[in-house]
Amino acid sequence: MNNEKTKNNFDLIKITNLLWKKKKKVIKNCAIAGVIAAALIVCVPRYYTCDVMLAPEFDSGSASGLAGLAASFGINVGGAGSTSDAISPSLYPDLLTSKDFLIKLFPIQIKTADGSLKTDYYTYLSKHQDKAWWNAAYSAIVKAVKKLFEEEDTSEGNGKKIDPFRLNEKDYNMAENIASRITCSVDRVSSVITIQVTDQDPLVCATIADSVRCKLQDFITVYRTNKARNDFNYYAQLLDEAKKDYDKSRLAYSHYADTHHDMIMEVFISERDELEYDMQSKYRLYTTLLQQYDAAKAKIQERTPAFTILRCASVPIKPAGPKRVLFVLFIMFLTFLVTGYFLVRREGKEAMQDKTQTDEPKISSADNKDTL
Repeated sequence: MNNEKTKNNFDLIKITNLLWKKKKKVIKNCAIAGVIAAALIVCVPRYYTCDVMLAPEFDSGSASGLAGLAASFGINVGGAGSTSDAISPSLYPDLLTSKDFLIKLFPIQIKTADGSLKTDYYTYLSKHQDKAWWNAAYSAIVKAVKKLFEEEDTSEGNGKKIDPFRLNEKDYNMAENIASRITCSVDRVSSVITIQVTDQDPLVCATIADSVRCKLQDFITVYRTNKARNDFNYYAQLLDEAKKDYDKSRLAYSHYADTHHDMIMEVFISERDELEYDMQSKYRLYTTLLQQYDAAKAKIQERTPAFTILRCASVPIKPAGPKRVLFVLFIMFLTFLVTGYFLVRREGKEAMQDKTQTDEPKISSADNKDTL
């Protein structure tokens, strides 16, 4: 055991001495690798990220103590955090990647931080994106090859008249590009929604993050108030019809009463009473529907969720990446390891060759003695 430790220590000291002896070569390789890595990473455009956090209000009903305790550990047993909605918060990330949602982001007007560009988001992503030179070359080659075998797509992709059911290739790729820039996560315990957007311009990044939040809030609001709004529209239609019937009946009674106010015959009195009864019954129907109409209107407000914005969209100051210094240091460290490995390996081979050449004469002299 002691011999192995001594051997390992000796090997480590020997390797350190070898690297120090060859320090010029090691420094040279690391410097060359650092320059090449710096030249490559500078070509990669910087990008920014913006986070938005919001907590929607949900009608969780009366949660039992056991359910609330389970929810605190991230286990949903139908109590705390559970709702009667078909679309639960866990499905919001899938919603943000749906084509129907993504194409609504195409016509959003954006402006760059330096104020040099003001256009829609679709045009910004398709024509005003910086690329590394190798990515630009690859895209140019692929585009040139496609032109040889396919007809050029002349359809307009401005995000204004796009059918999500049938997207062309250009719009489909743009939707996928936007989907890759948006990340949505939902906390299982608190149902807090976190939206993260990545883009090359800080102001565009914050604008899109806030737009995604607004559209998600609109979707949740429309979904949760959909039934209440349908009931409201239904009662509004019934109320309008009841109001017309009541006005018609009231005018008929008023006209008959004015033209027959001196009549004392029972037939006229009976017809007047019948018109009055019809008017009163239609008035009661109208007042009943008016109450239901007001209740349905209040139900829309009741079902409209309230959102608490925990973290609003803010223009980022520092880029999120790429980490250029860390990348260069990593490449230099990797070059140091590779250079050291090959130096130690070559030194080992040279030592083995020297040992073999030293042993060969001894073996030859021993063989001559045996022969004599």
